[in-house]
Amino acid sequence: MTEKWTEQQIPDQRGRVAIVTGANTGLGFETARMLAEHGATVVLAVRDVEKGARAAARIRGDVTVQALDLTSLASVRAAAADLRTAHPRIDLLINNAGVMYTPKQTTADGFEMQFGTNHLGHFALTGLLLDRLLPVPGSRVVSVSSVGHRIRAAIHFDDLQWERSYSRVGAYGQSKLANLLFTYELQRRLAPHGTTVAAAAHPGVSNTELLRHLPAPLRVPAGRITPLLTQDPAMGALPTLRAATDPAVTGGQYYGPGGRGEIRGYPKLVTSSPASHDETVMHRLWTVSEELTGVTFPVDRVATAS
Repeated sequence: MTEKWTEQQIPDQRGRVAIVTGANTGLGFETARMLAEHGATVVLAVRDVEKGARAAARIRGDVTVQALDLTSLASVRAAAADLRTAHPRIDLLINNAGVMYTPKQTTADGFEMQFGTNHLGHFALTGLLLDRLLPVPGSRVVSVSSVGHRIRAAIHFDDLQWERSYSRVGAYGQSKLANLLFTYELQRRLAPHGTTVAAAAHPGVSNTELLRHLPAPLRVPAGRITPLLTQDPAMGALPTLRAATDPAVTGGQYYGPGGRGEIRGYPKLVTSSPASHDETVMHRLWTVSEELTGVTFPVDRVATAS
């Protein structure tokens, strides 16, 4: 029988502080809503604070809004400073926000938009907040990846910002592969501390605003088949919520829908691509990410036997 992990399985979250990026709509909103309704103090970390305030008003519980624009390292640093002041301890950091298949454009710091937003912005935010999680037993960092981490996905160290040529699909795949490489490398560094774990999740194919940047030839077909091949944001959020709250979760695990092709269904432990487990690439990406963001982490890499 297929296991059905649902919202009802979320443990009591009273006394826990959760930060959810991109929480004013879609997967992030549903993640924040369910955490708050189970007692967590939830921060909606969002670029548009007016939309964030409207989202907060729809959620029952202790919910606040924090301005955060992941396309700007200055905004990431300002948000981290605010969050550190407001919350001496953080139990959950959920790196959910993201963009998908955007036209070629760059962030305020000159990074390719998908890599800069989906990976570098969250890398910097995590590093700036990690010392608020490390002293907290049971704290977690959950990064939201995608089935797209398998599609035309590689870390293009020779052209990370896609300056020579640009592929929407390839750039998205790179960013989502980076989310997993970051998670696994972060877990290696967290393991000796024994308090905080890093895990990852993906929503399958969910009917959210991410689909708005589909290339034009796909928009009409997608509009016709979307209801048949996708699940709603509340179901899509369940893998993230399981990674964030299930007591059985251990560091370095990856959760996604349990249905065929991991497109939809109740969340279960899934596997990621072989490329996402390349330790040489993990370490190199970490080093490059530190250089690009100027953010270092209060944890060191621990060598393991090959």
